[in-house]
Amino acid sequence: MTATHVGGRRPRTRRDRSEQQPVPEAEFTSYYGRQVVKPAPWDVRIPLYMFAGGVAAGSSLLAAGAQLTGRPALRRAGRLSAAGALGVSLGALVSDLGRPERFLNMLRTVKLTSPMSVGTWLLSIYGAPAGVAALDEIARVAGLDGGPSRLLRTVSGPTGVLAALTAPPVAAYTAVLLSDTSTPTWKAGYRELPFVFCASAAAASGGVAMVATPVAQAGPARRLAAAGAVVELVAEQVMERSMGLMAEPLHSGTGGRYMRAAKAFTAAGAVGTLLGGRRRWAAVLSGAALAAGSFCTRMGIFEAGQASARDPKYTVVPQRERVERGEEVRFTPRGQEST
Repeated sequence: MTATHVGGRRPRTRRDRSEQQPVPEAEFTSYYGRQVVKPAPWDVRIPLYMFAGGVAAGSSLLAAGAQLTGRPALRRAGRLSAAGALGVSLGALVSDLGRPERFLNMLRTVKLTSPMSVGTWLLSIYGAPAGVAALDEIARVAGLDGGPSRLLRTVSGPTGVLAALTAPPVAAYTAVLLSDTSTPTWKAGYRELPFVFCASAAAASGGVAMVATPVAQAGPARRLAAAGAVVELVAEQVMERSMGLMAEPLHSGTGGRYMRAAKAFTAAGAVGTLLGGRRRWAAVLSGAALAAGSFCTRMGIFEAGQASARDPKYTVVPQRERVERGEEVRFTPRGQEST
């Protein structure tokens, strides 16, 4: 005989209970909720360094174009803006490094596999001709006409063109610098981020030139600013769609607030440039909005990347998805989580 429960009913077994109460799907968790990769040890000085470098690069391109087409006011604004922005960029970078000699130490070697090493050399190669061209403009404004001033005037033409030729990599390499890290959101946008940064630099430098140049000579600046703003907005949309889960930090928290401000400023600046850029007051407001939008873009992407590093979900979930698809998963050695 088999044992029965009181009342003649068979006792409920473990199997019966499991069938009536299935185990719910496991939710994402990490090891004690700890982050997997380390956030980059950076602050606002790095987005400022990236923004100012982009303004410098775009300004040199405008200055060279103005030099070749006979627009002295735009040439002067471009050269001086490039030198000023380059000074801000280098100052922010050196300040973040802690000691000025660390920047010089990076010039001791050339490491083509390191975006930081390549970027240091790009800034140095670009900075020299841009500085010479700016010195020529300062001498012209001061009314100097001695031997050194005439020498500067002679060499400023070739150096201005050289600065323009070396400017595009300066605007683009910071995007490579971010996407070459293990920070999830930065790495996920590696295809489109250089386009976003270059277009943003074009919009910002065109906007700065609109503010500093009479409208009669600012036509190239208006066209560069409007084109850069449109490409930036489109490239950002394409990037966010391609990133999947990694785009979440671009829409939430501090990063999301900066990105919404960036899009609003950039769109407003583009509309103002296209509809009222030939009016002085509209050119100033539109140019300022484009520059503000470009800075907010750098801040938004920076903050989104830091947020994605602090939340382990953005590291573990994509890895699990790649394993399920049978793709190769690369593991980062401990202590090398970010560069």
